[in-house]
Amino acid sequence: MVFEEVIDFLQKVPPFQFLKEECLHNVASSISMDFYPKDKIILIQNGPPSEFLRIIKKGGVKVYRTNESGDEVLIDYRGEGDTFGFLSLVGKDKVRANVVAVEDTICYLVDKETTLNLLETNVNFTEYFFKSHLTKYIDRQYDVSGDSKALFYARSDRLIFTTRIEDIAVKDVITVQENTTIQDAARIMAKQKISSLIVVDTKQQASGIVTDRDLREKVVAQGKDVKEPIKNIMTAPLIRVDSKDYCFEAVLKMIQQNVHHILVMKNDALTGILTNHDLMILQGTSPLSVVKDIENQQSIEGLVPESKNINRIISLLLKEGAKASNITSIITEINDRLVKKLLTLIEKELGPPPAAFCWIVFGSEGRKEQTFKTDQDNAIIYEDPKTKEEEIAAEEYFSTFALKARDALIQCGFPLCPGDYMASNKKWRQPLRVWKEYFSHWIHTPTPQAILASCILFDFRPLAGEFYLAEQLKTHLTRKLKNQDMFLKLMAQLTMQLRPPIGFFKKFIVEKTGEHQNQLNLKSTCIAPLVNIIRLFSLEQRIPETSTLERIAALKGQKHGTVIEFGDELAHTFEFLSLLRIRHQFDRIERNKEPDNFINPNELTNFEQKVFKESCQLISKIQEMLNKKYNPGTGAMM
Repeated sequence: MVFEEVIDFLQKVPPFQFLKEECLHNVASSISMDFYPKDKIILIQNGPPSEFLRIIKKGGVKVYRTNESGDEVLIDYRGEGDTFGFLSLVGKDKVRANVVAVEDTICYLVDKETTLNLLETNVNFTEYFFKSHLTKYIDRQYDVSGDSKALFYARSDRLIFTTRIEDIAVKDVITVQENTTIQDAARIMAKQKISSLIVVDTKQQASGIVTDRDLREKVVAQGKDVKEPIKNIMTAPLIRVDSKDYCFEAVLKMIQQNVHHILVMKNDALTGILTNHDLMILQGTSPLSVVKDIENQQSIEGLVPESKNINRIISLLLKEGAKASNITSIITEINDRLVKKLLTLIEKELGPPPAAFCWIVFGSEGRKEQTFKTDQDNAIIYEDPKTKEEEIAAEEYFSTFALKARDALIQCGFPLCPGDYMASNKKWRQPLRVWKEYFSHWIHTPTPQAILASCILFDFRPLAGEFYLAEQLKTHLTRKLKNQDMFLKLMAQLTMQLRPPIGFFKKFIVEKTGEHQNQLNLKSTCIAPLVNIIRLFSLEQRIPETSTLERIAALKGQKHGTVIEFGDELAHTFEFLSLLRIRHQFDRIERNKEPDNFINPNELTNFEQKVFKESCQLISKIQEMLNKKYNPGTGAMM
C-alpha cells in the first residue's frame, strides 16, 4: 500500500476530504487495507460490532437483511468511496445487516480508535456522518416480511434518526442557584414532578445538572446532609446538543457519556432539556398519524394541509432506509385514504348518488407506484341505467361529482392529467356496459390510440364505491384477452419501442442539447419499458394484478418461463430504478425545485452507474426476447 495513493484517494472521498492536511496524513498512516473476493461475507447480521470503518477503494458490496423465513431483503448497494460498518463501530452494537462483496473488492480500514478520535475532534467529519451517512443508510429496519402494512404501523422509535431534538425536547427548563440546599432542590423537583434540575451560577449560566438518581446515590445512599448546597452533588460538565441536531446524536452522546439527561442549546443559549424518557416515548410524524389526521377532517379545506404531509412521509421513509416498494405502497395507502375521504365529503355535500358507482384509478396510481404527487388518473364506472330518466340523472350527478373531485384534488396538490384521463372528462365517466364496449373495441381493433389507452387504463384498480363494478370489468377484460394474438403483438411492438438509454459500447445515451443536456429521463427510458414488459406478460397470462412487483410474483406462480428465469433480477431492477427516481425527486424538492425524472448518470457513484448499466442491459435483453417471439425471423428491433 503506497502512502501517497492513500492520501490521494482520501482527498477525493467525503468526509476525509474535509480534514486538514496534518490530520489526513495521520489517518492515512494508520490505515490498513484488505481484499475481499466476490461473494465474501464481510459483516454478518446480528454478529459482533465492526472493529473498522471500511472505505471501498475498488469494487462494491451488497447490504441486505435476512428475515425469519430465511429470505434475503435487499437494503443497499455501495461502491467506490462509500463506507460501511460505522453504526455498529460507534454504537458498539451488533451488526444490523449482512455485507457481502458483489465483486472482487478492496477496502481501506480505519480502526475504531482513529474513527472515534475523528468524531470527537473534527466537526465536519462528525457532521457528515450524522447529517448524511446516518440519515441515508442507518438501521434500515423495515419489516423484512415484505408486508407494507407492517411498515405502515411501524414502531416509532426509528424516528430518532430523522426527528430534530427541538421537536421533542422539554422547553420549560427548571433551574436553581448553586447555593440552593439539596432539600429545597428536592422539594422543587417533587412539586414540579420532574426528574432533573439545571443548576446555574450567579450569571445564570448552566453549570451543572442534578437528577433523581443523584439524590438517591449521592444523598440518601451516603447519608449526606440535605442542608448542603446543591452544587456539591451536581454533575458537571454538562453534555450539550444543538436543537437542530437529530435525536440520534443525543442518543449517541448519552451512550458514550452514560447520562440520561442532556441540555439542548440554540445559539449558545439553553432552550430545553432532553431525557432518555423523551426518546423512549418519541412519537414524531408517522404514516399512521397522518392517516388519523386525514380521517378527522370534515372539509376539503381541512384536507389541503394534510395532503402536504405526504411528501414529509416520503422524506421520513427515505431516511429510515425503506425500499422503493415500501415507500410507494405506503404513499399509495395514504393517498387512497385522502382521496376516499375527499370523495366521501363530496358525496355528503351532493347527497346519495342515483346509481351505484365505483371510482377507479389507473396509471402509476393504479399500479400503487406513486411517489411524489402525480397527475390525476381516475374514472367512474356506474351501474347501467334501466331507463332514460335514470341515465340523465346519473350523468348529471356524476358530472357534478367528478368536477368537484377534480378541483378538490387540485387543491390537494394533484395536478390535472395532460391527456385528460380523468372522470371530469365525460368519456371516462360511463356506465359499466360502455366500459365493456371500450375494452372490447380496443382489443379487437388495436389501433395505436387503442393500444395507448390500453396501457393506461388496463392498469386500473377500484378505490372507492362499489368494487363489484370494477371486478366485473376486470373479469370482462381477462375473458376478452383470450387468443387475441394481434392485440398482444401490437402491445409487444409498443413495449419494444421504448429503449433503455445505453449505447453499443455501454455508454449512456443522454440529451445532447437543451434544458436537460447530459441528462436522461429515468421514467420514460428505463422504468416505463420495464413496466410495459411486465404488463405485457400479465396480459398474456390474463393476470388481474396491476402492481409491477405483484405481477412478477403472480407470473412466477404461473411458471412464466421468462419470469422464472429473470424474475428476481427484474424485481431488483425495478426496486433500484424506482429508488433512484424517488431519491432524485426528493433531492430536487429539498432544493426547492420541482421534482422531475431527469438524472445525470455521471453524477451517480461508480457502483450506481454499474448497476444502472446492468439494469438497462437486462431490459434490452428481455426486449430482444420479445422481438424474437412476436417478430420471428427479424434481425432488428422494430
